[in-house]
Amino acid sequence: MCSVEGKGKKGGTRMGVMKGGGGGGGGERVEKLKNSRMKLWMIRATTSVLLWTCIVQLTALGETWGPRVLKGWPSCFSHQDSSFSVIEDRVPSVPARVLPPKRVYKNNGYLMVSCNGGLNQMRAAICDMVTIARYLNVTLIVPELDKTSFWADPSEFQDIFDVDHFITSLRDEVRILKELPPRLKRRVEMGKVYSMPPISWSDISYYYKQILPLIQKYKVVHLNRTDTRLANNGQPLDIQKLRCRVNFSALRFTSQIEELGKRVIKLLRQNGPFIVLHLRYEMDMLAFSGCTQGCNNEEVEELTRMRYAYPWWKEKIVNSDLKRKDGLCPLTPEETALILKALDIDNSYQIYIAAGEIYGGGRRMASLAAAYPKLVRKETLLEPSDLRFFQNHSSQMAALDYLVSLESDIFIPTYDGNMAKVVEGHRRYRGFKQTILLDRRLLVDLIDQYNSGSLSWNEFSDAVKESHESRKGQQTKRSVIPDRPKEEDYFYANPEECLQPLYGQLSSS
Repeated sequence: MCSVEGKGKKGGTRMGVMKGGGGGGGGERVEKLKNSRMKLWMIRATTSVLLWTCIVQLTALGETWGPRVLKGWPSCFSHQDSSFSVIEDRVPSVPARVLPPKRVYKNNGYLMVSCNGGLNQMRAAICDMVTIARYLNVTLIVPELDKTSFWADPSEFQDIFDVDHFITSLRDEVRILKELPPRLKRRVEMGKVYSMPPISWSDISYYYKQILPLIQKYKVVHLNRTDTRLANNGQPLDIQKLRCRVNFSALRFTSQIEELGKRVIKLLRQNGPFIVLHLRYEMDMLAFSGCTQGCNNEEVEELTRMRYAYPWWKEKIVNSDLKRKDGLCPLTPEETALILKALDIDNSYQIYIAAGEIYGGGRRMASLAAAYPKLVRKETLLEPSDLRFFQNHSSQMAALDYLVSLESDIFIPTYDGNMAKVVEGHRRYRGFKQTILLDRRLLVDLIDQYNSGSLSWNEFSDAVKESHESRKGQQTKRSVIPDRPKEEDYFYANPEECLQPLYGQLSSS
Protein backbone atom coordinates (compact mmCIF):
# COMPACT_ATOMS: atom_id res chain seq x y z
CA MET A 1 0.00 0.00 0.00
CA CYS A 2 2.87 2.26 0.66
CA SER A 3 4.28 1.74 -2.81
CA VAL A 4 0.94 2.52 -4.37
CA GLU A 5 0.69 5.79 -2.43
CA GLY A 6 4.28 6.72 -3.43
CA LYS A 7 3.57 6.30 -7.08
CA GLY A 8 0.30 8.20 -6.93
CA LYS A 9 1.58 11.22 -4.96
CA LYS A 10 4.92 12.33 -6.33
CA GLY A 11 4.72 15.73 -4.66
CA GLY A 12 4.04 14.14 -1.32
CA THR A 13 7.03 11.88 -1.62
CA ARG A 14 9.33 14.78 -2.41
CA MET A 15 7.96 16.70 0.54
CA GLY A 16 8.81 13.83 2.82
CA VAL A 17 12.39 13.76 1.59
CA MET A 18 12.91 17.50 2.18
CA LYS A 19 11.71 17.12 5.70
CA GLY A 20 14.39 14.52 6.33
CA GLY A 21 12.43 11.33 5.87
CA GLY A 22 13.96 9.62 2.65
CA GLY A 23 17.34 7.99 2.06
CA GLY A 24 20.64 8.82 3.83
CA GLY A 25 22.26 10.59 0.81
CA GLY A 26 19.53 13.19 0.70
CA GLY A 27 20.05 14.11 4.40
CA GLU A 28 23.76 14.75 3.91
CA ARG A 29 23.11 17.11 1.03
CA VAL A 30 20.64 19.10 3.14
CA GLU A 31 23.14 19.36 5.99
CA LYS A 32 25.89 20.61 3.67
CA LEU A 33 23.55 23.18 2.20
CA LYS A 34 22.70 24.46 5.65
CA ASN A 35 26.36 24.77 6.64
CA SER A 36 27.29 26.67 3.48
CA ARG A 37 24.45 29.11 4.00
CA MET A 38 25.50 29.68 7.61
CA LYS A 39 29.08 30.39 6.55
CA LEU A 40 27.90 32.82 3.89
CA TRP A 41 25.73 34.64 6.43
CA MET A 42 28.64 34.88 8.89
CA ILE A 43 30.95 36.30 6.19
CA ARG A 44 28.39 38.93 5.24
CA ALA A 45 27.77 39.90 8.86
CA THR A 46 31.50 40.18 9.62
CA THR A 47 32.08 42.26 6.48
CA SER A 48 29.22 44.63 7.41
CA VAL A 49 30.60 45.11 10.92
CA LEU A 50 34.08 45.86 9.56
CA LEU A 51 32.72 48.33 7.02
CA TRP A 52 30.67 50.21 9.63
CA THR A 53 33.67 50.32 11.93
CA CYS A 54 35.80 51.85 9.16
CA ILE A 55 33.13 54.44 8.36
CA VAL A 56 32.84 55.48 12.00
CA GLN A 57 36.62 55.75 12.36
CA LEU A 58 36.96 57.77 9.14
CA THR A 59 34.18 60.11 10.24
CA ALA A 60 35.81 60.69 13.62
CA LEU A 61 39.21 61.32 12.03
CA GLY A 62 37.84 63.15 8.99
CA GLU A 63 39.68 66.39 9.70
CA THR A 64 43.02 64.56 9.79
CA TRP A 65 42.57 61.99 7.04
CA GLY A 66 40.05 63.70 4.78
CA PRO A 67 42.40 66.07 2.94
CA ARG A 68 45.01 63.31 2.41
CA VAL A 69 42.47 60.86 1.02
CA LEU A 70 40.83 63.43 -1.23
CA LYS A 71 44.17 64.39 -2.83
CA GLY A 72 44.16 61.07 -4.59
CA TRP A 73 40.57 61.33 -5.77
CA PRO A 74 39.47 62.63 -9.18
CA SER A 75 39.82 66.39 -9.71
CA CYS A 76 36.11 66.82 -10.44
CA PHE A 77 35.27 65.78 -6.87
CA SER A 78 37.90 68.07 -5.42
CA HIS A 79 36.49 71.01 -7.40
CA GLN A 80 32.97 70.26 -6.20
CA ASP A 81 34.15 70.03 -2.62
CA SER A 82 35.92 73.41 -2.79
CA SER A 83 32.78 74.99 -4.23
CA PHE A 84 30.79 73.77 -1.25
CA SER A 85 33.41 75.28 1.05
CA VAL A 86 33.15 78.68 -0.63
CA ILE A 87 29.35 78.65 -0.40
CA GLU A 88 29.57 77.61 3.23
CA ASP A 89 31.93 80.49 3.98
CA ARG A 90 29.71 83.04 2.26
CA VAL A 91 26.48 82.05 4.01
CA PRO A 92 26.36 83.77 7.42
CA SER A 93 25.49 81.52 10.30
CA VAL A 94 22.16 82.54 11.81
CA PRO A 95 21.97 81.75 15.51
CA ALA A 96 18.85 79.92 16.55
CA ARG A 97 16.35 82.24 18.21
CA VAL A 98 16.21 81.59 21.92
CA LEU A 99 12.74 82.22 23.31
CA PRO A 100 12.35 83.41 26.88
CA PRO A 101 10.96 80.74 29.20
CA LYS A 102 7.21 80.84 29.76
CA ARG A 103 6.13 82.48 32.97
CA VAL A 104 4.06 80.06 35.02
CA TYR A 105 1.28 81.61 37.08
CA LYS A 106 -2.26 80.95 38.22
CA ASN A 107 -4.47 82.49 35.54
CA ASN A 108 -7.12 84.77 37.05
CA GLY A 109 -9.09 85.09 33.81
CA TYR A 110 -8.99 86.77 30.41
CA LEU A 111 -8.64 90.41 29.43
CA MET A 112 -9.90 91.73 26.09
CA VAL A 113 -9.07 95.29 25.07
CA SER A 114 -10.18 97.64 22.28
CA CYS A 115 -7.76 100.46 21.54
CA ASN A 116 -8.98 103.81 20.25
CA GLY A 117 -7.39 106.60 18.21
CA GLY A 118 -4.54 106.71 15.73
CA LEU A 119 -1.50 104.46 15.53
CA ASN A 120 0.54 105.98 18.35
CA GLN A 121 -2.40 106.48 20.67
CA MET A 122 -3.15 102.78 20.25
CA ARG A 123 0.52 101.85 20.60
CA ALA A 124 0.79 103.45 24.03
CA ALA A 125 -2.52 101.85 25.07
CA ILE A 126 -1.23 98.39 24.08
CA CYS A 127 1.85 98.90 26.26
CA ASP A 128 -0.33 99.83 29.23
CA MET A 129 -2.74 96.93 28.74
CA VAL A 130 0.08 94.36 28.51
CA THR A 131 1.50 95.73 31.76
CA ILE A 132 -1.88 95.64 33.50
CA ALA A 133 -2.54 92.06 32.33
CA ARG A 134 0.85 90.94 33.62
CA TYR A 135 0.35 92.39 37.11
CA LEU A 136 -3.20 91.08 37.41
CA ASN A 137 -2.00 87.58 36.40
CA VAL A 138 -4.53 87.29 33.60
CA THR A 139 -4.32 86.14 29.98
CA LEU A 140 -4.38 88.96 27.43
CA ILE A 141 -6.12 88.52 24.10
CA VAL A 142 -4.31 90.26 21.22
CA PRO A 143 -5.71 93.83 21.27
CA GLU A 144 -8.36 94.96 18.82
CA LEU A 145 -7.53 98.16 16.92
CA ASP A 146 -9.84 101.11 16.29
CA LYS A 147 -11.82 100.90 13.04
CA THR A 148 -14.45 103.55 13.82
CA SER A 149 -12.29 106.68 14.18
CA PHE A 150 -12.11 109.48 11.62
CA TRP A 151 -9.53 107.49 9.62
CA ALA A 152 -11.74 104.36 9.40
CA ASP A 153 -8.68 102.13 9.01
CA PRO A 154 -9.72 98.44 8.75
CA SER A 155 -6.26 97.18 9.79
CA GLU A 156 -6.05 94.40 12.35
CA PHE A 157 -3.22 94.08 14.87
CA GLN A 158 -1.38 91.57 12.67
CA ASP A 159 -1.59 93.95 9.68
CA ILE A 160 0.59 96.49 11.50
CA PHE A 161 2.57 94.59 14.13
CA ASP A 162 4.44 91.28 14.06
CA VAL A 163 1.91 89.40 16.17
CA ASP A 164 4.00 86.24 16.67
CA HIS A 165 6.99 88.27 17.87
CA PHE A 166 4.66 90.22 20.17
CA ILE A 167 3.37 87.02 21.79
CA THR A 168 6.62 85.07 22.06
CA SER A 169 8.87 87.95 23.14
CA LEU A 170 6.66 88.60 26.18
CA ARG A 171 5.97 85.00 27.16
CA ASP A 172 8.17 85.28 30.26
CA GLU A 173 5.90 88.09 31.51
CA VAL A 174 2.34 87.38 30.39
CA ARG A 175 0.36 84.81 28.44
CA ILE A 176 -1.06 86.32 25.25
CA LEU A 177 -3.49 84.50 22.96
CA LYS A 178 -4.74 85.41 19.49
CA GLU A 179 -8.29 84.57 20.54
CA LEU A 180 -10.29 83.29 23.50
CA PRO A 181 -10.71 79.56 24.14
CA PRO A 182 -13.75 78.24 22.16
CA ARG A 183 -16.23 78.10 25.06
CA LEU A 184 -15.51 81.66 26.18
CA LYS A 185 -15.38 82.87 22.58
CA ARG A 186 -18.93 81.61 22.01
CA ARG A 187 -20.11 83.47 25.11
CA VAL A 188 -18.57 86.72 23.86
CA GLU A 189 -20.05 86.25 20.38
CA MET A 190 -23.46 85.93 22.05
CA GLY A 191 -22.86 89.28 23.75
CA LYS A 192 -22.31 87.79 27.21
CA VAL A 193 -19.26 89.81 28.20
CA TYR A 194 -18.66 92.49 30.82
CA SER A 195 -17.42 95.61 29.02
CA MET A 196 -16.31 98.97 30.45
CA PRO A 197 -13.86 101.85 30.01
CA PRO A 198 -11.28 102.05 32.82
CA ILE A 199 -10.70 105.38 34.59
CA SER A 200 -8.06 107.58 32.96
CA TRP A 201 -4.60 108.03 34.51
CA SER A 202 -5.25 105.34 37.13
CA ASP A 203 -2.68 103.86 39.47
CA ILE A 204 -2.00 100.12 39.21
CA SER A 205 -3.81 99.72 42.56
CA TYR A 206 -7.08 100.72 40.82
CA TYR A 207 -6.74 97.68 38.56
CA TYR A 208 -6.05 95.40 41.52
CA LYS A 209 -9.02 96.67 43.49
CA GLN A 210 -11.60 97.36 40.78
CA ILE A 211 -10.80 95.39 37.64
CA LEU A 212 -9.33 92.13 38.98
CA PRO A 213 -12.45 91.21 41.03
CA LEU A 214 -14.56 91.68 37.89
CA ILE A 215 -12.29 89.40 35.89
CA GLN A 216 -12.42 86.74 38.61
CA LYS A 217 -16.20 87.00 38.69
CA TYR A 218 -16.94 87.04 34.95
CA LYS A 219 -13.83 85.17 33.69
CA VAL A 220 -13.62 87.61 30.77
CA VAL A 221 -13.64 91.41 30.94
CA HIS A 222 -13.50 93.72 27.94
CA LEU A 223 -11.88 97.14 28.42
CA ASN A 224 -12.66 99.77 25.79
CA ARG A 225 -11.23 103.26 25.27
CA THR A 226 -7.87 102.20 26.65
CA ASP A 227 -5.77 105.30 25.91
CA THR A 228 -4.05 107.03 28.88
CA ARG A 229 -5.53 104.59 31.40
CA LEU A 230 -2.33 104.10 33.40
CA ALA A 231 -0.76 107.00 35.27
CA ASN A 232 2.51 108.58 34.12
CA ASN A 233 4.08 108.70 37.55
CA GLY A 234 4.07 106.99 40.92
CA GLN A 235 4.22 103.46 39.47
CA PRO A 236 6.65 100.75 40.67
CA LEU A 237 9.88 100.61 38.67
CA ASP A 238 9.10 97.13 37.33
CA ILE A 239 5.86 98.41 35.83
CA GLN A 240 7.57 101.34 34.14
CA LYS A 241 10.29 99.11 32.72
CA LEU A 242 7.75 96.64 31.35
CA ARG A 243 5.91 99.47 29.58
CA CYS A 244 9.22 100.32 27.90
CA ARG A 245 9.98 96.72 26.99
CA VAL A 246 6.65 96.36 25.23
CA ASN A 247 7.05 99.67 23.39
CA PHE A 248 10.68 99.40 22.34
CA SER A 249 11.07 95.65 21.86
CA ALA A 250 7.82 93.68 21.63
CA LEU A 251 5.92 96.04 19.32
CA ARG A 252 7.73 95.44 16.06
CA PHE A 253 6.09 96.33 12.76
CA THR A 254 5.39 93.63 10.17
CA SER A 255 8.28 92.64 7.92
CA GLN A 256 6.53 94.31 4.95
CA ILE A 257 6.38 97.67 6.76
CA GLU A 258 9.91 97.31 8.17
CA GLU A 259 11.43 96.53 4.76
CA LEU A 260 9.67 99.42 3.04
CA GLY A 261 10.73 101.77 5.84
CA LYS A 262 14.36 100.68 5.41
CA ARG A 263 14.12 101.37 1.69
CA VAL A 264 12.83 104.92 2.27
CA ILE A 265 15.62 105.58 4.80
CA LYS A 266 18.24 104.23 2.37
CA LEU A 267 16.96 106.50 -0.42
CA LEU A 268 17.14 109.50 1.91
CA ARG A 269 20.62 108.63 3.21
CA GLN A 270 21.96 108.41 -0.35
CA ASN A 271 21.31 112.15 -0.70
CA GLY A 272 22.80 113.32 2.60
CA PRO A 273 21.31 114.47 5.91
CA PHE A 274 17.55 114.63 6.29
CA ILE A 275 15.09 116.16 8.72
CA VAL A 276 11.66 114.74 9.43
CA LEU A 277 9.05 117.46 9.76
CA HIS A 278 5.88 116.16 11.35
CA LEU A 279 3.70 118.83 9.80
CA ARG A 280 0.39 118.25 11.56
CA TYR A 281 -1.65 120.39 9.19
CA GLU A 282 -4.18 117.86 7.95
CA MET A 283 -7.90 118.44 7.60
CA ASP A 284 -8.93 116.35 10.59
CA MET A 285 -6.44 118.10 12.89
CA LEU A 286 -7.66 121.55 11.89
CA ALA A 287 -11.32 120.58 12.18
CA PHE A 288 -10.79 118.98 15.57
CA SER A 289 -8.76 121.87 17.00
CA GLY A 290 -10.73 124.64 15.33
CA CYS A 291 -7.47 126.24 14.18
CA THR A 292 -7.99 128.08 10.90
CA GLN A 293 -5.01 130.45 10.65
CA GLY A 294 -4.36 131.22 6.98
CA CYS A 295 -7.54 129.50 5.73
CA ASN A 296 -10.00 131.32 3.48
CA ASN A 297 -13.71 131.69 4.33
CA GLU A 298 -14.71 128.65 2.30
CA GLU A 299 -12.13 126.47 4.10
CA VAL A 300 -13.21 127.79 7.51
CA GLU A 301 -16.80 126.81 6.78
CA GLU A 302 -15.75 123.36 5.57
CA LEU A 303 -13.70 122.70 8.72
CA THR A 304 -16.52 123.92 10.97
CA ARG A 305 -19.05 121.60 9.29
CA MET A 306 -16.69 118.71 9.76
CA ARG A 307 -16.23 119.46 13.46
CA TYR A 308 -20.00 119.46 14.03
CA ALA A 309 -20.38 116.20 12.08
CA TYR A 310 -18.43 114.16 14.63
CA PRO A 311 -20.25 113.89 17.98
CA TRP A 312 -17.14 112.93 19.97
CA TRP A 313 -15.41 116.20 19.04
CA LYS A 314 -17.14 117.95 21.89
CA GLU A 315 -15.60 121.41 21.54
CA LYS A 316 -17.82 122.92 18.86
CA ILE A 317 -17.47 126.69 19.23
CA VAL A 318 -13.79 127.59 18.96
CA ASN A 319 -12.02 130.95 18.86
CA SER A 320 -9.14 130.15 16.52
CA ASP A 321 -7.12 133.30 17.30
CA LEU A 322 -7.22 132.72 21.06
CA LYS A 323 -6.26 129.07 20.71
CA ARG A 324 -3.33 130.03 18.51
CA LYS A 325 -2.05 132.65 20.98
CA ASP A 326 -2.24 130.03 23.75
CA GLY A 327 -0.03 127.72 21.69
CA LEU A 328 -2.81 125.19 21.16
CA CYS A 329 -2.72 125.17 17.36
CA PRO A 330 -0.30 123.36 15.05
CA LEU A 331 2.05 125.72 13.25
CA THR A 332 1.00 126.52 9.69
CA PRO A 333 3.32 125.63 6.80
CA GLU A 334 4.13 129.35 6.41
CA GLU A 335 4.99 129.71 10.11
CA THR A 336 7.06 126.52 9.96
CA ALA A 337 9.17 127.87 7.07
CA LEU A 338 10.03 130.96 9.12
CA ILE A 339 10.99 128.89 12.19
CA LEU A 340 13.24 126.52 10.22
CA LYS A 341 15.09 129.46 8.69
CA ALA A 342 15.36 131.17 12.09
CA LEU A 343 16.93 127.99 13.51
CA ASP A 344 19.52 128.11 10.70
CA ILE A 345 18.41 124.80 9.21
CA ASP A 346 20.47 124.42 6.02
CA ASN A 347 18.26 124.68 2.94
CA SER A 348 20.30 121.95 1.24
CA TYR A 349 18.92 119.42 3.75
CA GLN A 350 16.16 117.11 2.67
CA ILE A 351 12.92 117.79 4.53
CA TYR A 352 10.79 114.64 4.77
CA ILE A 353 7.14 115.50 5.43
CA ALA A 354 5.72 112.91 7.82
CA ALA A 355 2.02 113.59 7.53
CA GLY A 356 -1.11 112.94 5.54
CA GLU A 357 -2.40 115.29 2.89
CA ILE A 358 -1.69 118.92 3.85
CA TYR A 359 -4.87 121.00 3.95
CA GLY A 360 -4.78 123.62 1.22
CA GLY A 361 -2.28 121.62 -0.84
CA GLY A 362 0.34 123.37 -2.94
CA ARG A 363 -0.99 126.84 -2.12
CA ARG A 364 -0.22 126.40 1.58
CA MET A 365 3.07 124.59 0.97
CA ALA A 366 4.46 127.18 -1.47
CA SER A 367 6.49 129.22 1.05
CA LEU A 368 7.96 126.10 2.67
CA ALA A 369 8.86 124.62 -0.72
CA ALA A 370 10.50 127.91 -1.78
CA ALA A 371 12.64 128.01 1.38
CA TYR A 372 13.49 124.28 1.31
CA PRO A 373 13.39 122.93 -2.24
CA LYS A 374 14.30 119.38 -1.20
CA LEU A 375 10.87 118.60 0.21
CA VAL A 376 10.09 114.89 -0.05
CA ARG A 377 7.55 112.42 1.26
CA LYS A 378 7.06 108.69 0.94
CA GLU A 379 4.76 109.18 -2.07
CA THR A 380 7.53 110.99 -3.99
CA LEU A 381 10.31 108.58 -3.00
CA LEU A 382 8.46 105.35 -3.76
CA GLU A 383 6.60 104.01 -6.74
CA PRO A 384 2.77 103.88 -6.50
CA SER A 385 3.02 100.09 -6.65
CA ASP A 386 5.13 100.11 -3.45
CA LEU A 387 2.33 101.80 -1.53
CA ARG A 388 -0.57 100.00 -3.17
CA PHE A 389 -1.18 97.72 -0.21
CA PHE A 390 -1.02 100.65 2.23
CA GLN A 391 -3.62 102.85 0.54
CA ASN A 392 -6.66 103.58 2.74
CA HIS A 393 -4.74 102.17 5.71
CA SER A 394 -3.70 105.30 7.56
CA SER A 395 -2.13 103.43 10.48
CA GLN A 396 0.14 101.44 8.17
CA MET A 397 1.16 104.64 6.37
CA ALA A 398 1.81 106.25 9.77
CA ALA A 399 3.99 103.26 10.69
CA LEU A 400 6.24 104.04 7.69
CA ASP A 401 6.54 107.67 8.81
CA TYR A 402 7.30 106.45 12.33
CA LEU A 403 10.26 104.36 11.16
CA VAL A 404 11.68 107.22 9.09
CA SER A 405 11.20 109.65 11.99
CA LEU A 406 13.25 107.43 14.30
CA GLU A 407 16.21 107.46 11.90
CA SER A 408 16.21 111.17 10.95
CA ASP A 409 19.08 113.49 11.82
CA ILE A 410 16.59 115.89 13.38
CA PHE A 411 12.91 115.35 14.19
CA ILE A 412 10.68 118.44 14.36
CA PRO A 413 6.97 118.11 15.21
CA THR A 414 4.80 121.17 14.69
CA TYR A 415 2.21 119.91 17.18
CA ASP A 416 2.56 117.77 20.30
CA GLY A 417 0.16 115.01 19.34
CA ASN A 418 0.58 111.31 20.06
CA MET A 419 3.04 110.62 17.25
CA ALA A 420 5.22 113.57 18.24
CA LYS A 421 5.31 112.38 21.85
CA VAL A 422 5.91 108.69 21.20
CA VAL A 423 8.62 109.35 18.59
CA GLU A 424 10.25 111.83 20.97
CA GLY A 425 10.39 109.17 23.68
CA HIS A 426 11.69 106.50 21.31
CA ARG A 427 14.45 108.82 20.10
CA ARG A 428 15.37 109.56 23.73
CA TYR A 429 15.56 105.83 24.35
CA ARG A 430 17.83 105.34 21.34
CA GLY A 431 20.46 107.77 22.58
CA PHE A 432 18.93 111.24 22.64
CA LYS A 433 18.82 111.89 18.92
CA GLN A 434 17.98 115.54 18.37
CA THR A 435 14.29 116.37 18.58
CA ILE A 436 13.39 120.06 18.44
CA LEU A 437 10.33 120.61 20.62
CA LEU A 438 8.76 123.85 19.46
CA ASP A 439 7.38 126.26 22.05
CA ARG A 440 4.35 127.27 19.98
CA ARG A 441 3.00 129.84 22.42
CA LEU A 442 6.27 131.77 22.35
CA LEU A 443 6.83 131.24 18.64
CA VAL A 444 3.50 132.62 17.41
CA ASP A 445 4.13 135.75 19.49
CA LEU A 446 7.61 136.14 17.97
CA ILE A 447 6.22 135.52 14.48
CA ASP A 448 3.53 138.16 14.94
CA GLN A 449 6.13 140.66 16.16
CA TYR A 450 8.38 139.92 13.19
CA ASN A 451 5.52 140.16 10.68
CA SER A 452 4.41 143.48 12.17
CA GLY A 453 7.95 144.87 11.95
CA SER A 454 8.51 145.01 15.74
CA LEU A 455 11.46 142.60 15.42
CA SER A 456 14.21 142.57 12.83
CA TRP A 457 15.16 139.25 11.24
CA ASN A 458 18.30 138.94 13.35
CA GLU A 459 16.39 139.71 16.56
CA PHE A 460 13.70 137.22 15.60
CA SER A 461 16.21 134.50 14.70
CA ASP A 462 18.27 135.02 17.86
CA ALA A 463 15.16 134.83 20.04
CA VAL A 464 14.02 131.60 18.38
CA LYS A 465 17.43 129.93 18.73
CA GLU A 466 17.95 131.05 22.32
CA SER A 467 14.50 129.88 23.45
CA HIS A 468 15.03 126.39 21.97
CA GLU A 469 18.57 125.72 23.13
CA SER A 470 17.24 123.52 25.93
CA ARG A 471 14.40 122.00 23.88
CA LYS A 472 16.35 119.55 21.72
CA GLY A 473 15.41 116.27 23.36
CA GLN A 474 18.11 116.41 26.03
CA GLN A 475 17.84 114.20 29.08
CA THR A 476 15.45 115.84 31.54
CA LYS A 477 13.39 114.96 34.56
CA ARG A 478 9.76 114.19 33.77
CA SER A 479 7.48 116.85 35.23
CA VAL A 480 4.97 115.70 37.85
CA ILE A 481 1.81 117.74 38.47
CA PRO A 482 -0.35 116.11 41.17
CA ASP A 483 -4.08 116.03 40.33
CA ARG A 484 -3.40 117.36 36.79
CA PRO A 485 -2.04 114.36 34.86
CA LYS A 486 -2.97 115.80 31.46
CA GLU A 487 -0.54 118.66 32.05
CA GLU A 488 2.34 116.43 33.13
CA ASP A 489 5.05 115.20 30.80
CA TYR A 490 3.71 112.10 29.09
CA PHE A 491 5.44 108.87 30.14
CA TYR A 492 5.98 107.71 26.54
CA ALA A 493 7.56 111.06 25.61
CA ASN A 494 10.11 110.82 28.41
CA PRO A 495 10.37 107.28 29.86
CA GLU A 496 13.23 108.32 32.15
CA GLU A 497 13.13 105.12 34.23
CA CYS A 498 14.28 103.23 31.12
CA LEU A 499 17.03 105.60 29.98
CA GLN A 500 20.73 105.39 30.61
CA PRO A 501 21.93 108.54 32.42
CA LEU A 502 24.39 110.46 30.27
CA TYR A 503 25.82 113.04 32.57
CA GLY A 504 25.11 111.91 36.09
CA GLN A 505 22.29 113.83 37.72
CA LEU A 506 19.26 114.59 35.55
CA SER A 507 18.49 118.25 34.98
CA SER A 508 15.11 119.74 35.80
CA SER A 509 12.81 120.36 32.84
